[in-house]
Amino acid sequence: MKISYQWLNDYIDVADLTPQQLGDKLTEAGIPVEVFTELNQGITGVVVGHVLETRQHENADKLRVCTIDAGTGENLQIVCGAPNVAPGQKVPCAVVGSELPGDFKIKKAKLRGVESQGMLCSAKELGMDVKLLPKEQTEGLYILPGDAPVGADIADYLRLNDVVMELELTPNRADALNYRGVVYEIAAILGREVKMVEEFNAPHATPTPVTVKIESDNCTKYSALVVKGLTVAESPLWLQAKLLAVGVRPINNVVDVTNFVMFELGQPLHAFDLSKVADDTIIVRQAQDGETHVTLDGVERTLDSSMLVIADPEKVIGLAGVMGGENSEVDSNTTTIVLESAYFDPGTTRKTGKALGLFSEAQKRFEKGMIDQGMITNALLRAALLIAELAGGEVVGAPVEVVKAAAEPNVLDLTLERVNDYLGTEISDDEMVDVLTRLGFQVSGFKVDGAHRVTVPTRRPDIVRDVDLIEEIARIYGYDKIPATLPQGELIRGGLTPEQRLRRHVRELLINSGLTEVITYTFQSPAALDRLGLADDEQLSNRLALMHPMSEERSVLRTHMLPSLLEVVEYNRNRKTNDLALFEVGRVFFPDNDPAQLPTERTRISGIFTGNFGPVGIGEKPRAVDFFAVKGVVENVLAGLGIDGVTYSAVEMASMHPGRTADIWKGDIFLGYVGALHPEVEEACDLPPTYYFQLHLESLMQAREGREVTVAALPKFPAMERDIAVLVDVNIPAGHMLGTINSAAGDLLESARVFDFYQGPQVPAGKKSVAFRLVYRSPERTLTDEEVSERHNNVLEALKAGYGAELRA
Repeated sequence: MKISYQWLNDYIDVADLTPQQLGDKLTEAGIPVEVFTELNQGITGVVVGHVLETRQHENADKLRVCTIDAGTGENLQIVCGAPNVAPGQKVPCAVVGSELPGDFKIKKAKLRGVESQGMLCSAKELGMDVKLLPKEQTEGLYILPGDAPVGADIADYLRLNDVVMELELTPNRADALNYRGVVYEIAAILGREVKMVEEFNAPHATPTPVTVKIESDNCTKYSALVVKGLTVAESPLWLQAKLLAVGVRPINNVVDVTNFVMFELGQPLHAFDLSKVADDTIIVRQAQDGETHVTLDGVERTLDSSMLVIADPEKVIGLAGVMGGENSEVDSNTTTIVLESAYFDPGTTRKTGKALGLFSEAQKRFEKGMIDQGMITNALLRAALLIAELAGGEVVGAPVEVVKAAAEPNVLDLTLERVNDYLGTEISDDEMVDVLTRLGFQVSGFKVDGAHRVTVPTRRPDIVRDVDLIEEIARIYGYDKIPATLPQGELIRGGLTPEQRLRRHVRELLINSGLTEVITYTFQSPAALDRLGLADDEQLSNRLALMHPMSEERSVLRTHMLPSLLEVVEYNRNRKTNDLALFEVGRVFFPDNDPAQLPTERTRISGIFTGNFGPVGIGEKPRAVDFFAVKGVVENVLAGLGIDGVTYSAVEMASMHPGRTADIWKGDIFLGYVGALHPEVEEACDLPPTYYFQLHLESLMQAREGREVTVAALPKFPAMERDIAVLVDVNIPAGHMLGTINSAAGDLLESARVFDFYQGPQVPAGKKSVAFRLVYRSPERTLTDEEVSERHNNVLEALKAGYGAELRA
């Protein structure tokens, strides 16, 4: 909301404060003033000049030599190139020694051999906002009214010695979208008297000659008043200056008055040409589906039954609260108007404007629901009387009012004890009543059950509870006077849920393993599963479609994380980033059989690897990612979560390589899977060898239930290492063999791992060589060779018995 400092002084005396000082006080009271704009951009010494005569320049076709009376006592000769200069005009005249915006100083000059004693100015040269001026006032000189006093300071005459303050209003303070609301704020802050006239009387008691009908519940009050015998013309300069200051383009004396009153009192108004209203009858109704209407901007709009319109018995003449119609527009031929002042439903107004792509200052006020229903008729009378004064018309009769639901002021009870308890202050009863009274609230002189009864004015519909009154008291009393205190009451220590803790722990483990976290859309394309060979999976392909998707590419909820991560990989590879190790902790969604139920959500921990992976030392070559590297990352995560005894079993599944994919189990709990992408998937996505893992968060929580990760003390006794290499059938999983080794070695075995795997010419067909490194240690003593050898022999015998293993020399 823009507020002109000069205009504000018409309603309350703030001349002793600079605009910046006044803005500080408003900001301290909860209405921030962020911007101060000086309308005078640097004009000094420019005056009103009278063009006495003009003649053609002797040496230039586009220049004229003008004789100007600038009130200096002698006429000036000024050379002017403006095409619209003519004798008899009043124009801005920058005399020698004056200054224009941009630090442009006027000096005597010779233009094509003719002396010029100043400069005649355009609106742009005066620093005015030419976007708000009519076209004829932006092409050439800025022509002043004929009664402009010669020699008067142009900045004073055009009211440019003003500062405009921009208020940053929160949605609940739409009552300050007008001077009336701001004036009451300032009066309360400064303790000063409001000079604004708020009540107006009709000149005649007979009803105005127009019929009003309300046929919709979306309009609770409608008032109309006729003004006849008027002449539509340009508004006087004072009115134009006020509207320009707040960023509104002057149109004519009728439209300008409706805008002026809207900014002054907060009530949007509209004027219809009564000669264009059939049967002098106004009907407020819902539009009909498919009904069309041409608005003031010349665009034909197609309406529907959700929209509230103003109509006559034959046609729509305006969109209620949004914009008037071209078929009832006030123009230069208009002599009789009917003024509208009403209250329209905020939600209906907002939806209509949004659906039709329209926005107006009136709509902004209606859609916020902050219209003062007690001001509807007074604002109508204010506008009608002012139009009659400026346009030479006559107000006909008294307003016609149709009321479906009268506005009643809120009445609230408030105790001093409750105010001080909330604020932590020691405000006295007199101080509390004084603040509320200064804000324009009526406070009863007696108490009911110890509480004051406060009547809230209808201009403040945001005040609905006693705590709202307490907030008003705090603002005006001064936030800086409220002492800082610690909160009282029982304090509850916050914490994370088990699922939240697990998610954080998993993220830390994966990041520490060298992966980068990404966050992708939960929305996917319906075709996202096709190239992955997953389209035939009934569970995965049953996806929930969005009612209003952003695009076809984001129209269904995902059931699998792989398509999302593949998008990230492809995006980065297209930008020459080829070494990727990414993970995401996200959700997948499975629709319920009952469409009325929400989908089932499951959390997945997914990672994808391509290119090289792992640190590279000096002199080392990058190592391409492989199955064992990815499996190692998964093992680190599971170990970090305290989940041991995990087994891996080869599996075939869609989208994954049939010989390089394994399910992950903890007993009978399925934790997820890890493996390489199927070659066909890699080809479809133009990828090198790529690996993927997926863990189910819910299963991880179940597997680690009751387990805590503990850190063992550093060993006090040395370890003994033994290696064993055996030949076994190629289809025997090494993981199963590790389980057998752990069981056979007993409690002295500290760790066992595969360190070599070989298939080749030196190994019989159908066999493979697997080498294990076993570490033995006792926490209580140093082990002997004999007892380690005994355990080691047990391991070899167990492998022979269980897998037909042969010791490889």
